[in-house]
Amino acid sequence: MHAAIADRAAPEPQFSSIREKVDWLTEMSSRLARRMPDREARLEFLKTVHYEAKRAGLDPQMVLGLIQVESGFKKYSVSSAGARGYMQVMPFWVGLIGNKGSNLFHLRTNLRFGCTILRHYLDIEKGDLYRALGRYNGSLGKPDYPNMVRGAWEKQWHWGPRVIGPR
Repeated sequence: MHAAIADRAAPEPQFSSIREKVDWLTEMSSRLARRMPDREARLEFLKTVHYEAKRAGLDPQMVLGLIQVESGFKKYSVSSAGARGYMQVMPFWVGLIGNKGSNLFHLRTNLRFGCTILRHYLDIEKGDLYRALGRYNGSLGKPDYPNMVRGAWEKQWHWGPRVIGPR
């Protein structure tokens, strides 16, 4: 997992065509506009979500659903348990897969950690998203959290085919 975090490739998302990229960014941007009014920041956020999700073999729209549930798209969100940022990453992960300079409020760092952690849990659970989401949230075996993420994904962020896929 440490190697997945260490790679610092530029976060330019890959799409099957320029048209698909424009369509996806336009559609997701319009859905996110009221939560993130700054267009430039919103597009940077969406490009980074898409890049990091795909890099980890995750559906970017599912990751948007997770972020909606975890932080409500608040960059500086801190949970009562101490989880930080958009994807509510627990600080202990910095010691496991990051380095001293890892800032969990940094957009790319938070999304890279969160997507890498969820991919790790998906691998442990042999692709079972329900159980992986439970592990991610620390609520394994309880239906509320996985159902909230799936609901946000399907109601707010669905676009095109849903693919979690192997790494």
